Amino acid sequence: MFTGIVEELGCIAHIESLPDAAKLKIEGAVVVSDIKAGDSIAVNGVCLTVVDLGANYFTADVMAETLNRSSLSKVAIGSKVNLERAARLDSRIGGHLVQGHVDAVASVLAIEPNVHWTLIRFTLPLDLARYLVEKGSITVDGVSLTIVEAGPDYFSVSLIPTTLEHTTLGGLTVGDIVNLEVDVIAKYVERLMKGDAK
Repeated sequence: MFTGIVEELGCIAHIESLPDAAKLKIEGAVVVSDIKAGDSIAVNGVCLTVVDLGANYFTADVMAETLNRSSLSKVAIGSKVNLERAARLDSRIGGHLVQGHVDAVASVLAIEPNVHWTLIRFTLPLDLARYLVEKGSITVDGVSLTIVEAGPDYFSVSLIPTTLEHTTLGGLTVGDIVNLEVDVIAKYVERLMKGDAK
């Protein structure tokens, strides 16, 4: 479980492509400072298991299912990625509850810079629209954000300078692909309201 508060910008140092998977080597001195093999780290919002680690890097295996359903299939050596260690129960939850399970990918529709913030509009798969509400939460590439506008096939968020500077969202351009995770509580409520929970 994560909170969507990015701890550092990491960097893809090496990619080993396999027939039905990939092995990533990711540099990130902050997140490896107190982890061990088997721990979880969110990489652009995707929960990955640490396989090996060194002083400033860790490696993770990424199966085909994850590559097919997330933007990790598009990273290259040198790509910046958002990193967050799994949440601790004795710390503050600065964002919202995030599982690290990508629901869909979306693309950037528009970027509107302002003096003190930037509005970004994203596409939204129709089957996810019911989970979004204005002022609700969504995770974009592992970043917990507040929804400004929730349309039937798009949504928008406003980003402050700190978010733009310390996450990959500051480098987005129109057409870029991002990972989305909707609020898991909304999905549980929906299923309970349907009365089909087994």
